[in-house]
Amino acid sequence: MRRSFFVAGTDTGVGKTLVCTALLHAANKAGLSTAAIKPVAAGGEVTEAGIRNEDAVLLRQAATLDLSYAEVNPIALAEPLAPHIAAAREGIELSAADIARACQPVLDYRADFTVVEGAGGWRVPLNDPPFGTQLQTDTQLETMADIARHLQLPIILVVGMRLGCLNHALLSAEAIAADGLQLAGWVANRIDPEMAGYQENLDTLRRRLPAPLIAEISWLPEMDAVAAASYVRFAKLIDTD
Repeated sequence: MRRSFFVAGTDTGVGKTLVCTALLHAANKAGLSTAAIKPVAAGGEVTEAGIRNEDAVLLRQAATLDLSYAEVNPIALAEPLAPHIAAAREGIELSAADIARACQPVLDYRADFTVVEGAGGWRVPLNDPPFGTQLQTDTQLETMADIARHLQLPIILVVGMRLGCLNHALLSAEAIAADGLQLAGWVANRIDPEMAGYQENLDTLRRRLPAPLIAEISWLPEMDAVAAASYVRFAKLIDTD
């Protein structure tokens, strides 16, 4: 059994890294070999070895495969901005095809369970020519979704449970389907402990999202992947085809 998933979020700050590391811990506990990739990361600490993004570091630590930092995070950008803006400020032109190729060596290790964590939401831009520029190809307007399309992986959608999550989640699910990809499962991550109507919102999403709820993560005041892993219904995810 070997499964790989692209983990997308309904927005930034919804807990994609928490969910990815929780999934890795759950897989590790099940005795599976695991790997993780954060293809594009914006924002990090400048070290002698290069930029080190906190999310990518956590993913690397949670996986069982001993991967180099560059394998886990092939594109590391200095500023915590949208990827296309951070890349443009460094004179870098991002390409979904190139980024997908950079992910392939880790996927080729064929770990039992691999997660590829996106950045921001499903339609976060990867590149954007100056306003008014005549577009030469469609690849000049790529988004994070194009990386997932190149990789052809099933999607896990992380829903940050807060006011507005219904619209964000349902539109994201529609976009994933429109891009021809499978929504394999979704995670409800309670990022707002004071959210009004939490259960009603959760029930609405369970009725409307065309995939199983694989984890309902309670409010965690601090990031704790081990605690979050206890909420993962791992068998439900692995059984999804």
